[in-house]
Amino acid sequence: MSDFKGKYVLVDFWASWCSPCRQESPYLVKAYQQFKNKNFTILSISLDKNATNWQKAITADKLTWTHVSDLNFWKNAVAVQYSVDSIPFNLLLDPAGKIIALNLRTDAIEETLKAVLK
Repeated sequence: MSDFKGKYVLVDFWASWCSPCRQESPYLVKAYQQFKNKNFTILSISLDKNATNWQKAITADKLTWTHVSDLNFWKNAVAVQYSVDSIPFNLLLDPAGKIIALNLRTDAIEETLKAVLK
């Protein structure tokens, strides 16, 4: 996370096998394209077990931001740290690392970013 210090970061927990997660992808892509030059980025953390499926989903959904996974499924270290028990799940961090929003979905992602990135 230190790589993202000073930015607004949407930390997105997802997996290639999660249909609701994949349905959120177009909204994430739109938000990233619209705000990536306004001190905003996305960090996607995958709860996948299969690296090939994970990479294929990133490519297929055109997810061009930073992605990480330890391929430990629900035992992913960061997911455990944030008590993630269902996906999709996301949290928006301000430049100081404070959580300012949880579980933004569909158009709420863009609306929230418009409000905080004035």
